[in-house]
Amino acid sequence: METNVGTVDRILRVIVGLALLSLIFLIDSDLRWIGLIGLVTLFTAATSWCPAYTMLGIKTCPTKQD
Repeated sequence: METNVGTVDRILRVIVGLALLSLIFLIDSDLRWIGLIGLVTLFTAATSWCPAYTMLGIKTCPTKQD
């Protein structure tokens, strides 16, 4: 897995992931399980790799120069 998620992108993913996970505790209807999507964003932030970015050819991290 090649890194394709940059630092700013990772920070935003952590914020969004935690916000989505909080829905599990804040919403009382069946829609609260949508908050589990936050686990995906937290995983991509932790690994600095996003499968959707790989498919689309997007890279938000700086490239290393030789």
